Amino acid sequence: MSAELANLLGVILILADLTIRIVALIIIPRERKPTAAMAWLLAIFLIPFVGILLYLVIGNVKLPKKRMERQREINAMIEQRAQNVDLGTDSAAWPTWFRTLTEQNRVLGALPATGGNRAELIGDYQLSIDRIAADIDTARHFVHVEYFIVAFDETTRGFFAAMERAVQRGVTVRLLMDHISSAKVPIHKETIAELDRIGVAWNYLLPVQPLKKKYQRPDLRNHRKLVVIDGLVGYTGSQNLIHRSYDSPKNLKRGLMWQELVTRVTGSAVAAINAVFLSDWYSETDENLLTAEHLPIAQVPQDLSPDALVCQVVPSGPAYELENNLRLFLGLVNAAQEKVIITSPYFVPDEAMLYAITSARFRGLDVQLFVSEIGDQGMVWHAQRSYYGQLLRAGVRIWMYPAPYILHSKHLSIDDEVAVIGSSNMDIRSFNLNFEISLLVYGKTFVTAMREVEDGYRSAGRELTLEEWERQPASATFLDGVARLTSALE
Repeated sequence: MSAELANLLGVILILADLTIRIVALIIIPRERKPTAAMAWLLAIFLIPFVGILLYLVIGNVKLPKKRMERQREINAMIEQRAQNVDLGTDSAAWPTWFRTLTEQNRVLGALPATGGNRAELIGDYQLSIDRIAADIDTARHFVHVEYFIVAFDETTRGFFAAMERAVQRGVTVRLLMDHISSAKVPIHKETIAELDRIGVAWNYLLPVQPLKKKYQRPDLRNHRKLVVIDGLVGYTGSQNLIHRSYDSPKNLKRGLMWQELVTRVTGSAVAAINAVFLSDWYSETDENLLTAEHLPIAQVPQDLSPDALVCQVVPSGPAYELENNLRLFLGLVNAAQEKVIITSPYFVPDEAMLYAITSARFRGLDVQLFVSEIGDQGMVWHAQRSYYGQLLRAGVRIWMYPAPYILHSKHLSIDDEVAVIGSSNMDIRSFNLNFEISLLVYGKTFVTAMREVEDGYRSAGRELTLEEWERQPASATFLDGVARLTSALE
């Protein structure tokens, strides 16, 4: 190569690099959080060509325009249906902050708060699956199943058998599973073969199939977990439909087992859980069942006892313009007067959430965080650890659930009357990139039951102290810091 050509190529590369940096400064900060923008700019400035390639692949946190429009259409239908329905609530008796929070949730997610509900917590892994299977055996009209991960294995065999019996009775069984997360399970082919054999109507959620013209940012995932039977019984929580090792050779080698929490719901809130499923079904299949496959709230048996719960389903994800779940969590933590107790397997808060949690402690509240002693995802684990020092110095108590268990439960409780349970982690991915479902519950009996679950975590685990934390080696804190920076790439 001649010296002139080499010089020309050098000039072209310098100009291309400069152009990438200037364009990045113009485009990336637009309508993006400063922390996320800085993370992307840092990646592009340090590794320009690799950074811009990554940005083109995973830089857009929203879904295609058609999918966004579909969500707005669905929200409008839900709002119209809810206008003339007796929701069984006396909002005048609620604290002002709770009434305004439920209004925020309705504006963002379309679903109103409803009364006359009951909710039971189930923390036994196999029992929760067996309880759902038993309820499926009572189905007469429809069964709707939606999970991040679905697998046909020794743990879920009874669940699949219940679906088969339902189909044989003439009940329509529909199932949605996240494409990438379910497809990477080693027994995925056997799973879909079993679904086809028993006659379940199933579809992938957010499929990444460019040849079929189905494509979006590949790490936008549907992380929801829910089941609805005839509009009378609903389930949601943290647990997927799979063995507690996730059928992963790596997990089996380490002996890892997942610890979950699921809630069984009856009452008018089941209609809202079903609305989330029907919305996702419509978005993926173009089949609109929102006015067909549901039980009108007026026909749902209501709990009229003094212990009846007020519940509100809060859907969130990249099809929504705003971060519905983050705003819910912020509202709760900022409203707390006595205590805030958070359980999250992947705790990577954004700046607003971190400030809300530490500010609650500075106000003199009892603030506690339950996490796992070990992690199953290296970068997320190190990003999570990077916040421990700040939290401990603020006075937050951190409880470590013991190995070989991964505490995968996801819930938040404040004071003695309000709690949230669902699929959402307290991390940036759940706030921005994942479709999630959260169930907001107002009622002392439910929070009392959650306190018992938290007591179990506390008894099984140990408390991480600031003294112990400050003995961490420099190599670990270096990895924590690097992971924290990359966690903001949204």
